[in-house]
Amino acid sequence: MSFAFAALSLLIWVYLVVFHGGFWRSGPVLPRTKASGQAKVVAIVPARDEAESIRQSIGSLLRQDYAGDFSVVLVDDNSTDGTGEIAAALEGGQRLTILRGAPLEPGWSGKLWAVHQGLAAAQAQKADYVLLTDADIEHAPDHITRLVAHAEQQKLALVSEMVRLHCSTWAERALIPAFIFFFQMLYPFRRVADPKVKLAGAAGGTMLIDRRALEGVDGVQRIRGRLIDDCALAQQIKDAGGRIWLGHAEETVSLRIYGDGGEIWAMIARTAYEQLHRSPLALAGCILGMGIVYGVPPAFALAAHGAPRLLGLGAWLLMAASFQPTLARYRRSPWWGLALPVIALFYMGATLASALRHAAGRGGGWKNRVYPETPSA
Repeated sequence: MSFAFAALSLLIWVYLVVFHGGFWRSGPVLPRTKASGQAKVVAIVPARDEAESIRQSIGSLLRQDYAGDFSVVLVDDNSTDGTGEIAAALEGGQRLTILRGAPLEPGWSGKLWAVHQGLAAAQAQKADYVLLTDADIEHAPDHITRLVAHAEQQKLALVSEMVRLHCSTWAERALIPAFIFFFQMLYPFRRVADPKVKLAGAAGGTMLIDRRALEGVDGVQRIRGRLIDDCALAQQIKDAGGRIWLGHAEETVSLRIYGDGGEIWAMIARTAYEQLHRSPLALAGCILGMGIVYGVPPAFALAAHGAPRLLGLGAWLLMAASFQPTLARYRRSPWWGLALPVIALFYMGATLASALRHAAGRGGGWKNRVYPETPSA
């Protein structure tokens, strides 16, 4: 039996490395090309109590070097910390429109309700492309130019980037690269971009969308109650025939800082059970799968003998090797690759916590809101 488990674990890692869309390569990135400047672009930024980051985030959008018509719509989602006032005082205000968000409608997540209001703004209605981004993202000066250029040249309905996450605190250094690694495993970027593959994914920090494609899926109304809204919207667009691209940002960064492991735990627990479609059976399968994929290799490498030990060691080393490109992207020591089983245990615990939160009616808590389990339209 021990030989069978060890062999299964190694075979899974061979499959993942060789046949799973090259997820571990930690690419691609946008080429440095210029847009025509003919397309009108509007950035929609939902913001709720983002006073700490709004100056850098909105400021970076107002300083974009895009040659065409570009404007920003900030939807201030009933902030109590002066978010809107800080944004209104920034230079380049002629590009900026601030909307005071209406009270949250039943059945909507707060972010999507704010995005929905932004999409109804006059600028968005006339745009060729809409950029959906967050209030804690600092954009490189040429970011809009590169996004639009790629969309135009490749005739894409959606261009999305996983922005570079903050990775300076001890908790971030230990846990954030693995977050990226697991995301790449769930949504191999090469498969996401393949129109013959049903799988779709996106990263909510940067989503440039052709407005016609967005209108074709009724904006965000069909997914209004979804907590993992970026991937849900990408799936809608791909199912409707739109081509999508997902990659890594090099210079556009997240400003959100996770000071300790508890904050990262809470971030995962907010949506992990949603990723499993709130299914107890899927949760059980996830725990079993993670045990075989991440638990068996080090357990057998350290405690077994003979062939099972060699197989476990091989799987562990293959796992560690596949983590290296992501560790390199975040400038972390290669030795963190050997710690991936322990890190995976942390993520598994947070996933269990997510299921317990949903069972207790506290599933998608965020920014002093708790979202009940409402069906998506």
